[in-house]
Amino acid sequence: MLPQITAVVPVRAGSRRLKNKNVAPFGGTNLLLYKIEQLKCVPEISRIVVTSDSDQMLAMAAEAGVATHKRDLAYCDEQTKTFGEVVRHVAESVSGEHILWATCTAPLVFPRLYRSAIRQYDRALAEGFDSLMSVEVFKRYLWDAHGPVNYQLGVKHVPSQQLPEYYIVTDGILIAPRLKMIEWSYFHGPNPCKFVLGKREAVDIDDGLDLAKARAWMDMDDSVSLFPPWQDTPRSEAG
Repeated sequence: MLPQITAVVPVRAGSRRLKNKNVAPFGGTNLLLYKIEQLKCVPEISRIVVTSDSDQMLAMAAEAGVATHKRDLAYCDEQTKTFGEVVRHVAESVSGEHILWATCTAPLVFPRLYRSAIRQYDRALAEGFDSLMSVEVFKRYLWDAHGPVNYQLGVKHVPSQQLPEYYIVTDGILIAPRLKMIEWSYFHGPNPCKFVLGKREAVDIDDGLDLAKARAWMDMDDSVSLFPPWQDTPRSEAG
């Protein structure tokens, strides 16, 4: 039997790069309500909780029929409390055995991907992993101050497909036991299962350009960009 999941949607009133980011217009509604409707389509999610310092956003969530958690400003201003303290506070304030941390700034993580990730999470726990995090595979030519990091110049240069894999944590899907989130003061553990997303699904809105990109890609045919060119099907990565 798959684990019962409490989905937590963290939003706050302040946003430095894009004003009112969490309620920016998207998909005929706004990012927060769009994410709530996505999560409602995932039967493995038993409860949805929006956590925020914003009375406006909490009212939106309540009207949409989901639970709410009011956070003090200290847990939202990104100065008074560390990020780890925020995660621990939220995990202590909601109920449920497992938490899915679902950011509304990742609007192209669709219900089918949440369902696939929850199934993978269930298997991963049985295999000894402690959590699940979504990632995007990164294969680009990297330099530091001293020169190439992951490739060689000259005749030993390789095509990008042959570069070693790095992973960008997308923050679109993060699942862990609630009590472990409290213990770690973090939303995944030291041994997470990596759930690979394609470039489109990995979009995370941080500024206006990200928002424009997500809007442009929202209705794109899945077959165009669901997975990177060297990957034909979804997969998870150990370690």
